[in-house]
Amino acid sequence: MHDLRPVHLRPHADVAERVLLPGDPGRALRLAQLLLERPLMLNHNRGLWGYTGAAEDGGPLTIQSTGMGGPSAAIVIEELVMLGARRLVRVGTCGALAAGLALGELVVATGALAEDGTSRALGASGVLEPDVDLTRALRGDHEGLLVSSDLFYDPDPARAEAWMRAGAVGVEMEAATLFALAARHGVAAACVVAVSDALGTRERIADDRLEAAEAALGRAAAAAVAR
Repeated sequence: MHDLRPVHLRPHADVAERVLLPGDPGRALRLAQLLLERPLMLNHNRGLWGYTGAAEDGGPLTIQSTGMGGPSAAIVIEELVMLGARRLVRVGTCGALAAGLALGELVVATGALAEDGTSRALGASGVLEPDVDLTRALRGDHEGLLVSSDLFYDPDPARAEAWMRAGAVGVEMEAATLFALAARHGVAAACVVAVSDALGTRERIADDRLEAAEAALGRAAAAAVAR
């Protein structure tokens, strides 16, 4: 695919072809403890914790944090592909735009609206699509279009209104970058997220419910890449 060497990831173990991508390093650790047998630390450089071990089906699985936002995710995803990743699933959180999404529910992304600078710098625009088969294998409470944005604290409410008119059900920060890079490098990518906030009411999920939701995310993604 390309013969560049990674700069930011300094692997202490092999990268599996199957990779789960949480943004949060703490979530990467918790999912590794939940999903992997005898996990080995893959990376700790720059605080981007990653782990490789045997999944429930016996095959290797990597869980690597991307950090927050498209720029950090782009670096991590590029370097994972250099190291052999071929099927990648983002396991993160989103803010609910649609009224029918409850805190803690899982949303499988059917596409990502590119409203972030990173995916646009990669030449993307409009709606980016995930891998069909990998997306079909994911299980969640809902499916729908997500929008990727650079701003967690967005001062302009008109943007959210425009995204809703475009059909987006939730907003997050990394899916469009993942899909853009997957298309660029010919690898399979998908995304499932848990609803952590409701933009309309500003309600935020409690920590214990979030950890339960992230466990469900991890199990759904691990089952999808096993197929």
